[in-house]
Amino acid sequence: MAPATVLAILFAAALHAGWNALLRSGSDRMWSMTIMSTAVAAVCGGLTFLVPAPAMASWGYMALSGLLHIGYNLFLVRTYRGGDLGQTYPIARGASPLLVSVGAALFARELPDPVSLLGVVLVSGGILSLAFHGRRPPPGTLPSALATGCFIGAYSVADGIGARLSGTPVGYTVWMCLTYGVMMPLIHIRLRGWKSLIRSRRETLTVAAGGVVSLLAYGIVIAAMTFGPMGPVSALRETSVVFAALLGRFFLDEKLTVQRLTACAVIALGAFCIGHNGGRG
Repeated sequence: MAPATVLAILFAAALHAGWNALLRSGSDRMWSMTIMSTAVAAVCGGLTFLVPAPAMASWGYMALSGLLHIGYNLFLVRTYRGGDLGQTYPIARGASPLLVSVGAALFARELPDPVSLLGVVLVSGGILSLAFHGRRPPPGTLPSALATGCFIGAYSVADGIGARLSGTPVGYTVWMCLTYGVMMPLIHIRLRGWKSLIRSRRETLTVAAGGVVSLLAYGIVIAAMTFGPMGPVSALRETSVVFAALLGRFFLDEKLTVQRLTACAVIALGAFCIGHNGGRG
């Protein structure tokens, strides 16, 4: 994998951890996720006039990914109700690189080389160990966090294949994100009514900015999956848990223990294996 691609994915990982920290710190995460999605839809709506339309062969994957993102959003909100960022975020993200690798092998006939596969395993193992050392997750957190991970794996594979068929990763990202960005506020209005979306301008703009950050972060990942194997790209993206652990420590007053630091080192080793070896499977 080219060094520039690796650096871009790591940058996306840092952005991803940032908007998740913003979501976790909010008092009403369903509202926050909805405003983020609305901001994504607004930006993508404008960009549709500036980017090429994706090829028709990718439309099915685009629609599927939009629906899977809705499921991901709803389960992520549910997950953050019961646990801290440093524990629930790794559970949600930890299984996805392996799931993406399996999905890529089944649906795209894509097999990473042995060193990259080792990197994927190290990243996933290190991520999961961040969550499970020393204590159990709060009751009810584990099923929703694992379900979130399954949604991540599913939409990542759908987007990896769809972006390659689209002929334009940027156009695919814009139209796919517009799809789910429009659906999320409709679901919120159906559940809570439209008046529940009205908050202070400052709070709304802050959360909306997080949505724009999430769009940029995932756009980078989709582009990377057109140049590299989906499993290793997903694993590099999930190094965001290292950034999340640091954000949780310094901004959300969560503990960063020796065990967590060791797990972060394992994740970094896995990322090194992927970045140093890389290549399309």
